Amino acid sequence: MASGPHAAVGQGAAHRRVASLNVCTDQLALMLADPADIIGLSTLARDCTLSVLCEKARNVPVLPSTAESVLAARPSVVLAGTFTAKLAVSAARQIGATVTTLPPASSLADIPRYIMQVAQAVGQPARGQVLAAAFVARLAGLARMPAASDPVAVIYEANGLVVHRGSLLDDVLGRAGLRNFATVMHLPAAGGRVPLEVLLSHRPDLLVRNPSGPGYSLAQGMLDNPVLLAAFPPPHVVDVPQKLWLCALPQTLDALEILRQARAA
Repeated sequence: MASGPHAAVGQGAAHRRVASLNVCTDQLALMLADPADIIGLSTLARDCTLSVLCEKARNVPVLPSTAESVLAARPSVVLAGTFTAKLAVSAARQIGATVTTLPPASSLADIPRYIMQVAQAVGQPARGQVLAAAFVARLAGLARMPAASDPVAVIYEANGLVVHRGSLLDDVLGRAGLRNFATVMHLPAAGGRVPLEVLLSHRPDLLVRNPSGPGYSLAQGMLDNPVLLAAFPPPHVVDVPQKLWLCALPQTLDALEILRQARAA
């Protein structure tokens, strides 16, 4: 959604001052906005465990997602998530910036729409159309129609968390020709934690691990549990970096492709 007195500015508008307050909108800004228009990205933009464009972000200033920073930077366009940096977003609106907020995606179908929302906000609708069309074409070549006989996959994350139904990752699994363990087991819609013992007793066909993350912790270390690895030897295990599907981006299709290959194996 967009708001602010600049919202109606068209393609031929003057130079924009674009600020992003969210790691997901950071990456869309890097793909769509003119580099000279970007006055700041979030502090997570350069984190290579979270951003697929972390190297590209090193050449762009970092803007802390605080109201004070936004007021000082005086952006004309602000990109953010719906649940982050609320005070900074409020400050942006107070100074008359156009604010575009993106909610968490629930399916791959959201991605072309998000691309176009950001493209319009940064004054690059034609660039957005090209990127969205390329995404749709690649998705059409990768996606499978879900079937009741598809293998069962579990995305198992730190602390034993699993991906719930109705989420972006759930849709990625389905498009790869895999059934989500959480759905098959009728887990609550919010997903939640599945103890290792429960996972081993039901033994899905494919274990999808998300081993990436800053540093090392006991929660993360459970993904390397010898019992877990013995229960899911290759080709029944695959690692997918979280940065490929943390955000709704064209690069999410790289995760879909990895899962397609794992399913074939």
